[in-house]
Formats: sequence, structure tokens, C-alpha cells
Amino acid sequence: MATNWIPESWQGFEAKHLPVYEDATALDGAVKTLSSYPPLVFAGEARALKAELAEVSHGRGFLLQGGDCAESFAEFHPNNIRDTFRVLLQMAAVMIFASKQPVVKVGRMAGQFAKPRSAPTETVGGVELPSYLGDIINGIEFEEATRRNDPERMIRAYSQSAATLNLLRAFAGGGYANLRQVHRWTLDFMGRSPWADKFRDIADRIGEALDFMEACGIDPEHAPQLKSASFYTSHEALLLPYEEALTRQDSLTGDWYDTSAHMLWIGDRTRFDGSAHVEFLRGVGNPIGMKCGPSLEPDALLRMLDTLNPGREAGRMTLIARFGDDKVEAGLPRLVRAVQREGHPVVWSCDPMHGNVIKTNTGFKTRPFDRILNEVKGFFAVHRAEGTHAGGIHIEMTGQDVTECTGGAVAITNERLADRYHTHCDPRLNAAQSLELAFLLAEMLNLEAQQRQADAA
Repeated sequence: MATNWIPESWQGFEAKHLPVYEDATALDGAVKTLSSYPPLVFAGEARALKAELAEVSHGRGFLLQGGDCAESFAEFHPNNIRDTFRVLLQMAAVMIFASKQPVVKVGRMAGQFAKPRSAPTETVGGVELPSYLGDIINGIEFEEATRRNDPERMIRAYSQSAATLNLLRAFAGGGYANLRQVHRWTLDFMGRSPWADKFRDIADRIGEALDFMEACGIDPEHAPQLKSASFYTSHEALLLPYEEALTRQDSLTGDWYDTSAHMLWIGDRTRFDGSAHVEFLRGVGNPIGMKCGPSLEPDALLRMLDTLNPGREAGRMTLIARFGDDKVEAGLPRLVRAVQREGHPVVWSCDPMHGNVIKTNTGFKTRPFDRILNEVKGFFAVHRAEGTHAGGIHIEMTGQDVTECTGGAVAITNERLADRYHTHCDPRLNAAQSLELAFLLAEMLNLEAQQRQADAA
């Protein structure tokens, strides 16, 4: 356990990107209410995820982390949850089949409500109002009453997260994730994507493998690894009053866990010496992610690792590289070398989304798909050159048929962005683009495996 730490100790440190609540009494009441609610996840589940990530850190697996940029109250619907879940299952199936490695599945779901913003206010038509900080804090509608920071929204976010987790657990363990259902994971609107045909081919081959196993006397229906899936949740631990309220002491170990999600991460804007967010996360036993971008110096990264994982526990730390396709091959190697030199066991994951945002002449923010693919290729190239394991991908995506990122085999153009641009924050990959990315990842993982075999020969 962390020394000199209690769940509220972050309050003595510098906190950036936290909302100011006008009614302190209402905030205290909401936090007290949340503190009395049941945990959303359990310490044993977080430990199970940490064990799986430890295998990834040793080069024996891959982390697939994906979901909404920012969950919303308006788009809360079982079909949206189901569709994102099954696209993640599709992606995992492609990567497992091609790479012969286990894939750890983690959703940006059931808690990804708060978002840091570049400026505290925004101006529209000469009217200045507080910025939208995510549905857990205020509303997206540009109205004075809606943009007021309301602590009661934390209660609604908790309820939505609980319902989302309930459905995800049912899907993961109730038969939907059964590999016999692999043909049913393709969404109807993906029929026009060439990658859907490639997935159907893999689904056929998986079915043939299951038939072979059954003929040999191994009934897939009695193999839990084939008829269910381990699925975990994650979000950025940004709104610290919410995270503190859901922190519990495990009755088995005595350690503290943030029970709002299995895995929490700290963003590029709240990762600094003396940060309240770093102070909070150093004390919980969950697996922790940390965004690493061009502004991060190797010495600062090592200080963060020493603070967040002083015992150098494998599976504890995931470093999420977010550079941009034109910066990753120049900026990432020095961080990789520093971590390797000091012997920190980490999972290296690639976030190809946040460094590749552009604004089009039509006024929409987008992420060109070719830039996303280029950053992934650059990330793998760095790890091949350094002899380290490219261990994960961290993407903003959805199972909905949105038009938010340009390019891909479905060829979304700038002019088509307005067709179905539904995001509450940043642009997301749609299902077809996510599956296309999965095939690229499978190819990259195969190249890595071939290099390991060549090195061992």
C-alpha cells in the first residue's frame, strides 16, 4: 500500500481541470451519497486485469482499449452499448486469430464522462459561457442554466455506469461473446466494407476450428474461455470528488481501490510533479494508465513511474503514447529507452487519436484515418527498433455508423462529415474503420512475432 495516503489526500495538492461548484453544500451532499453507494467494480476484478496486463508487459499479449471519447446522457441506449462491445469483440477476434496472442479487452465505457478543456469558457455569438466539461459536470447545450456545474450529475453518471456495467457483464458472460456467435458480431451497415468480407472469412475459419475441437471430443460449450469473454472498464480519473467517493478499502487485502472502474488513467494535462491527480492515483491498487506526449521528458516520466509504481509491479502501469503521426518516431524512442534502462515493467500502448486532430474547411474537427494508421505503424516501428514490445492500442471509437473521421475503406470525405457527426467531444472511428485498424494491428503483431523468432534463431 502507498504510504501517507488516504482517499482525500489529493486535496492538499495542485488540481488542474477540476470544475468549480457554486454550491459547496450540494457538492458535499452528492459526494456523501456516492460514498454510501455500492462499488461499481470489485478489487478482485481489478487484480485480475492487472495480472493480464502483467503478461502483456512481458510480451505475451496485447491490450485493446477503446470506446467513446465522452459518454453522454442523451446517447445512453442498450443498442449503443451492445454495438460498441461487439466491434471490440470483432477487433479482438481478428488480432487473436492472426497473432496467436491473447488480447486484453478494456472499454472506455461506464465512466468516461469528464473531459478537460483548453479554455474555461467559450464564446458563441458574443455570449460567453463556461466550457462544456462532460455530462457528469454540465450540459452540452449552450445555455446559462445548462452550463452551470451541477454536482447532482455525478449521481446520474453513477446510475448510468451501473446500468452499462450490468449489460456488459451480461453480454460478456451470458453467451453473446461465445465464439459460436462470431458471425453475428458484424453490424448490418458494415456489409459495404471490404473488411467485413475479410472478417467473415476469419469467422468461417474459427467455426471450422471449433468443429474440429468438437469432433475430437472437446465441447466448446464447456470451455469458459470460448463461450465467454473477460471485459473490463476504464476512464480518465479526472473528476476527483467522484473518484474519491467511490474509493473503497478491500476487505481481503486492506488495500484501497477506486471502484468506479477496473483501470484509471491520467491525462497529458494533469500529469505533472505535485499533481492532485497523481497523488490520488498513487494510492489506489487499480491498474493505472498515463498519457505520454511530446511535452514529456524522460526524467519526468521516470519520476512519475517511481511515484505511481515504486514497487515496480508488473501490470500496474500502462504508458499510452500520443504523439501524432509526424512526431512518434522522433519523440517516442527516448522515452522507451529511459524506461528500458531503468527496468520499469510497463505496457506500451499507442493512442493514435489525440495527436491527429485537424479542423476542416467545413468547420468540423476530424481525424484523418491515414494519419491514425501512420502513427500506429510508427509506434510499432519504434518498438521493433528498440527491441521492446508494442503492447496495446487506445482508441476512441463507436459501434455506431458515424461519419467523424475521414478516410478508410468506406472513404468518408470532408463533405460527408455532416451526415452523421454525433460525438459530444472529439471524432471517433466508426465500426468499419475500427475493423480496418484491427487488420493492420494483426499485420503489425505478426511482423513483431517474426522478428522475435528471427532473433531467437
